[in-house]
Amino acid sequence: MPARLRKLVGLVAMLAFMAVYVVLASKLGDLVPDHWAARLVYYAVVGTAWGLPLFPLIRWMNTEP
Repeated sequence: MPARLRKLVGLVAMLAFMAVYVVLASKLGDLVPDHWAARLVYYAVVGTAWGLPLFPLIRWMNTEP
């Protein structure tokens, strides 16, 4: 697969993943107890965890043919 096409496919996949991730994170955020520490921990974890599933996709996008 040409590099430009691989990057386009990766971009579309990232955007789709992020759209679903944001909706799920906000819905689950409604279930977090209404305490500042609980919300701080939840949003700190969710705010950084989105990158972990994308690392393999980014690596695939940047591999040489």
